[in-house]
Amino acid sequence: MEDDDLVCEYDSTWDTESDDGDDPGENQMRLLNQDKTKSYWTSGLNQTDDECSEERMFNLKFYLNEYPSSPDDILIKSFHKEWRTDYKRLERVHSYIQWLFPLQEPGVNYMASELTEKEIQAFRESEEAKKRLVESYELMLRFYGIQLVNKDTGEVKRADNWKERFANLERNMHNNLRITRILKSLGELGFAHYQSPLVRFFLEEMLVKKNLSSIKRSVFDYFLFAVCDKQKRKELLRYAFQHFEPKDKFVWCPRKIQKQLKNQRRGTEREWRRAAREPRLEEERQGSPEGREGCHGGGDGDGQVD
Repeated sequence: MEDDDLVCEYDSTWDTESDDGDDPGENQMRLLNQDKTKSYWTSGLNQTDDECSEERMFNLKFYLNEYPSSPDDILIKSFHKEWRTDYKRLERVHSYIQWLFPLQEPGVNYMASELTEKEIQAFRESEEAKKRLVESYELMLRFYGIQLVNKDTGEVKRADNWKERFANLERNMHNNLRITRILKSLGELGFAHYQSPLVRFFLEEMLVKKNLSSIKRSVFDYFLFAVCDKQKRKELLRYAFQHFEPKDKFVWCPRKIQKQLKNQRRGTEREWRRAAREPRLEEERQGSPEGREGCHGGGDGDGQVD
């Protein structure tokens, strides 16, 4: 089972918002969770670019089908062909995920290579490598019972095997670590726009459709804060807060923000009620004697007009 070494220690989602009025005691869990999302996106944890020559870009070479993964000793084209629907092997083997979705930090597979800034740039400039990365993403999504609907936007939906694969996801919690890695790697390698749709999918499945309850903590503590676009994180947190119950147990944003979201929700509900009442009031007005007279433009009572 993989070590949980994919945790960030700081998150900047609400940096521009004041936390005045927060109770440190009541918000201790929220602060701990946000501390986890630190600096992954800004820290250089690996070798320097000077140490990373083109010959040492093993992750890029793997995706160009020029270098096999270790210890599995398989090229990416063969992996995509032979492992695509071999769900038992995808579940059992733990050494491939670091090659499919590399990061700038070490993982449990010491034979995998960490990304460098120079390698990231070269990867982003390679259409061949990026195309294969999307293939890897689709392969893993399918393993989790999810289908990539739109390669441009990253939109996803349930795959036809979702019931079986959701059950596997709930039984084997180490997949939460894999998904965290996948999300982070997508952000590194030029597919940050894929992050939010996947997290939104999990939030909807949990909070609206009432599935995947066993991974809820991972979705909130890790998946959500792996999204590197601050605005997208805010949108996801607003969506989560809207559907989360009970509201007083929501610890993933400051209390002041929660109050704002509650006020916005009340205002929206008032607008909905007002909009729902207006057609009914209009029908009642049209049905009254005064309403009927008004429809005929007034007059002397026999339907004539001046």
